[in-house]
Amino acid sequence: MRVLVIGGTRFVGPRLVRSLLDRGHAVTAFHRGRTGQLPPAAERLLGDRTDPAALAAALGGRSFDACVDTIAMRGADTIAAIDLLDGRVDHYVHFSTGQVYLVRDPCPSPAREEDYAGPLAPAPPEAAWDVGEWRYGIEKRECEDALAEAWSARRFPATRLRLTMIHGDDDPRGRIQAYVLRLMDGGPLLVPHEPSPPIRPIHAGAVVDAVVGILESGTGKGAAFNLAQDEAWSHGELVAAIAARLGVRAHTVPRPLAGLVEAGAFPACAPLAHPWMSVLEPGRAARELGFRPGRFEDWLQETVDRLVERPAPEGYAALRARERALAERGPASRLSDRDAAP
Repeated sequence: MRVLVIGGTRFVGPRLVRSLLDRGHAVTAFHRGRTGQLPPAAERLLGDRTDPAALAAALGGRSFDACVDTIAMRGADTIAAIDLLDGRVDHYVHFSTGQVYLVRDPCPSPAREEDYAGPLAPAPPEAAWDVGEWRYGIEKRECEDALAEAWSARRFPATRLRLTMIHGDDDPRGRIQAYVLRLMDGGPLLVPHEPSPPIRPIHAGAVVDAVVGILESGTGKGAAFNLAQDEAWSHGELVAAIAARLGVRAHTVPRPLAGLVEAGAFPACAPLAHPWMSVLEPGRAARELGFRPGRFEDWLQETVDRLVERPAPEGYAALRARERALAERGPASRLSDRDAAP
C-alpha cells in the first residue's frame, strides 16, 4: 500500500511509520519538520496541515491507498483533508479522542460509541483552568462530525478512532514518568482529594497494531471505534503498581483539586488523576476489528524500566520543591498494604 501519514513525527507516529515500512508499505509523511525522527525510507513532505493550500501543494495530484491523520485538531483541518483527498484515497483513518464523550451532558462512563450522540455541556468560563480541555473535546467532535457527514453524503471512506490516554516510555507528555520521578525521590505524591475516573489506558504499540490491522483489512469504513484497555485501574492502584515495580513505597498527600491547580502543581503532580480522563468501552473494536490490546501491566514494567534512566524534564526540580512545600502543610496519607499490591 501507499500510505500517507499526516503528522507522524511524535510518539505514536514514528512507531506507525516504522511498522508500515517493516511490513512492506510505502509511506509518505506530511509534517512541519520541527519534531521527531522518521526512518530514511519514509518520504517526507513539509508543510503546515492547518494551511489547506500547503497540504494541496505538497501532495499535488497524488493518490494513496490509505491516509492516517494523526493531528487534525479542528473541523477545518478535517474538512480541508476531505475536500483534497475525496476520490484520491481508499481509506482515511482519523485519530480522535475519548474526550468527545467528556463534553456530553451527562457524560457517560464507561462510554460506548453510541453515547456520542446527545446534548453537550456548556462551555466553562474562559478563565477556568480546564476550558482548554472542553474546547479540545468540542473541536475533535467537529472533526468527527465532518467525517460522518462526508460518509453519509459521498461515502468518504473514513474510520474514526477514539483513543484513551496513550502511554509509553516516549510519551512526550511524560505522564508515567511523572510518577516514576516522584516515587524515586522518596517524597510524597500530591494527589487530588476528589475521586478521579478509572484509568483504562492503551499502549502506543497497541494503537499502532490496531491501525495497521485496519489499513491492511480495509475494515471499519464509516464507523467509529473506542480503543482502550479492557481492564480499569484506580489511580491508587496505578500508583501502587508503579511503586512496586520500582521497589519503593508510595506516600500520598491528598489536597483539594482547586488548591493544587491554584498552586500550579496540577496536573503535573498526578496527571492520571485528571477529571478529564476518558473511560472507554472497547467492545465494538474487539468484535468488529479483532482489537486485542493486551493487559496494561504487561507493558508497565518495560515502560518503568526505561523511564528510570530518562532525565527529568526542564523545570522539574523547582516544581518538585514547590510540591514538597505544599505537602508539608498537612498530614500525609500512606497507601495501605492492600492498595500497594499491583
